Amino acid sequence: MKYGFTLPGRGPFANPDALGKLAKLGEDLGYDTLHTGDHIVVPKHIASTYPYSETGAFPGAGSGEYLEQLTVLSYLAGQTQTIRLVTSVIIVPHRNPLVAAKALATLDVLSKGRLVVGVGVGWMQEEFDTLGIPPFKERGAVTDEYLQAFKELWTSDNPTFDGTYCRFSNIDFLPKPAQQPHPPIWVGGESRRAMRRTARLGNGWYPIGSNPKFPMGAPQQLKAGLERLHSFCGAEGRDPAALDIIYRSHAMELTAERPAGERPPFVGTADDLAADIRQYEAMGVTHLIVDFLRRSNDLETCLRHMEDFATQVWPRV
Repeated sequence: MKYGFTLPGRGPFANPDALGKLAKLGEDLGYDTLHTGDHIVVPKHIASTYPYSETGAFPGAGSGEYLEQLTVLSYLAGQTQTIRLVTSVIIVPHRNPLVAAKALATLDVLSKGRLVVGVGVGWMQEEFDTLGIPPFKERGAVTDEYLQAFKELWTSDNPTFDGTYCRFSNIDFLPKPAQQPHPPIWVGGESRRAMRRTARLGNGWYPIGSNPKFPMGAPQQLKAGLERLHSFCGAEGRDPAALDIIYRSHAMELTAERPAGERPPFVGTADDLAADIRQYEAMGVTHLIVDFLRRSNDLETCLRHMEDFATQVWPRV
C-alpha cells in the first residue's frame, strides 16, 4: 500500500510556509503522494449540490478563496524532491486543453517526472457559467475529448486532433512530459460514467468514500464498485489488474481506545486501522489517501496526525 495526503486550497493552512511544511514532512515520513483540489472561482451563491457531503453544501462556500491548483503544485515541486504531485482532481473542462496539456507537461518536466494527473468533470454549474467554457451539461463529453487531446499532444510527434470541442494541427508540442508515454491519469468519481472513463482512458480509478449518491464508504460498497469497474475494463479489452486503485477516506481517525459499538472503517486504534488497510489492500486498493485537514484546527495538530499515522499505523500493516 502507498499513502497520500491532501493539501488545502483555502483557509489558514493555504499559505507558502504551511504548504511547504506539510509537503516536506510528508516526503520525509515516506508518503508517496500529495494532493490538491481545483477551483478557479468561488461564486457568491452556489445552488449546485456538492457530491461529498450529506447536506450537499460546499465547505468552501462563502470563503471566496481558492489557490490555483497547478501553481500550488509547481511551488511544491520546488520544495520537494521525491514525493509525487497529484491534481486531485483537475476539472478538465475548466481550461483550454492545449493550455492545460502544456502546463501539465511543463510541471512533469520541472518535477523530474513526479506528476500524476487526477481528473474530474466538475460539479459546480455556477463556476462553469462564470468561466465561459463549454456547457455544464456537456462536461462529461468535453472531459473525454480533452483527455484524448492531452494524450495526442503528449505522445505524438505531429499532434493532430479534430473533435467537437477541440481541434489542432500543424503544431509542435514540446517538451513532452518526462514520464513516458505520459503522466498517469487517475479518473476521479464514483459513477458508472467515471468507471467507463477509467476503463477507456485512465491508468487508475480514484473514488472518495463520502459520496451519498454513490456510496463507497463501506468495504462491501467499494468491492461492488470494483466489480463494476472490472466489467467495464472487460468491455474495453483492458486488464483491470493494470489499473491503480486509489481510495480516499474523509473518516480517518487514530484513537487510543477502540470506539464503542460498531466501528466504521479507518476509525480506531493503530491495530484497527492496520487491519482495515490490509482488508482494502486485499480488495485491490493500491493507494490510500487521507484527509488530515478535517481533524486539525491548527498546523501543528495536522503535522502530528500525519506523523502518528506514519509511525504508528504503517509498521502494523
